Amino acid sequence: MTDPADADDHSGVGIGPRILSGAPVVSLEDHLSRGGGAALARALELGPEATIAEVNAAGLRGRGGAGFPAGRKWDSILNGGGRHHFAVCNAAEGEPGTFKDRAVLRHNPYAVLEGLLVAAHSVGALEAFIALKASFGAELTRTRTAIAELADAGWLEGLNVTVVEGPEEYLFGEEKALLEVIEGNEPLPRWLPPFLHGLFATAPQLGWESAEAEPGHDAGHESNPTLVNNAETLAQAAWILANGAEVFRSVGTDESPGTVICTVVGDVELPGVVEVPMGTSLRQVIEACGGVADGRAVKAVLPGVANAVLAAEHLDVPLTHEHFAAVGSGLGAAGFIVYDDSACMVEVAAMLSRFLYVESCGQCPPCKLGTGAITDALDRIRDGDGTDGDLDTIQRRLEVVADGNRCYLPVQERELISSFLRTFPEDVVTHLDGRCGSDRVDLPVPKIIDLANGVVTYDERQARKRPDWTYTD
Repeated sequence: MTDPADADDHSGVGIGPRILSGAPVVSLEDHLSRGGGAALARALELGPEATIAEVNAAGLRGRGGAGFPAGRKWDSILNGGGRHHFAVCNAAEGEPGTFKDRAVLRHNPYAVLEGLLVAAHSVGALEAFIALKASFGAELTRTRTAIAELADAGWLEGLNVTVVEGPEEYLFGEEKALLEVIEGNEPLPRWLPPFLHGLFATAPQLGWESAEAEPGHDAGHESNPTLVNNAETLAQAAWILANGAEVFRSVGTDESPGTVICTVVGDVELPGVVEVPMGTSLRQVIEACGGVADGRAVKAVLPGVANAVLAAEHLDVPLTHEHFAAVGSGLGAAGFIVYDDSACMVEVAAMLSRFLYVESCGQCPPCKLGTGAITDALDRIRDGDGTDGDLDTIQRRLEVVADGNRCYLPVQERELISSFLRTFPEDVVTHLDGRCGSDRVDLPVPKIIDLANGVVTYDERQARKRPDWTYTD
């Protein structure tokens, strides 16, 4: 939709939205007038175990990537041992083609924060954090204002909620790197996931390195299991506690129930954010955002940069984790980058490979060196200077790029680039012959700065970013 506030008027898929319903929520009083506060009250009444059971019964799956069951994740923290537990809202989205967490925070930060409080009480958290990029000015303002209102209203009751401003790097949104930033470090992913090695843990991470207790806390934190959910997941969890698991399951599918918030950008007439029931077809979501220009046809759709590209033959795939997996891709964060038949897929592949290359942190040499070598080979093919040897280089590097990986970024490179070569071989052959029928060159990296009123603004600096995370002049 051109504006999240209008999503219920234009979805065209048979049901109005839940999380993005109505006009933006302007105050805590406004939130309460729309049923806000019911989720936290019910969670406090039920207690941790029963609250988690309700989330499990709803079948809520994480809205950030792999779709892991949210209730199971909460339970793993509650019963994960350690001396202290923490809860974190990941609102640092930076994957190309995604804007839904920022849309939720702009529309109703109170719902996200209420979900965070529900989660924190459910896992026995000592503290809670919400992490955003420092560049998210509008979202930071809304979030801080909402937290101050919640504190004045007595909602926090000894549970400190801290806003963390982080760097622009893509890896800031990776949950293990996110914890590093909260602790005051660079966004370099650690080895173990948060449920095993959480915030301020003093237990050795791999048997050889430990840390002193953070200031103001006693020693003996052990592993400190930490819950990390993104903004949409927490808002959905609050909706479930307020309305019930059965109502949540009244839309969607058995395996992927509820609604999902989608971002649609690229070659569409009305780029925007739309909330639809799980099971809605990809075609319907694209058409709800205006479709492609007259006389053009969809050539490819990318579910962000974490999954295989989809060709036009897959436009009728339902938006569920199981259906996307069945066609060899993944739903991811439901951020869709659409390219019409005027685009060259070698150009797209080279541009996105370079994004992953420069965003790689370099801790794992097969990742940094591999994504770099793949990008160089794709650049040569794109420019008409490629050979079969470049294809061999790409294939060899794809086989080992994820060896010993700390995070999912090199897996993204492997899945994404191999899918381009597999799905659009004719574009590759055309470039190896030294010619290309497309006049679209230097495609913008679809990393979104802003998305409103049918206009998407991409980060123009991204094309100037270097592998050491600095920028050219």
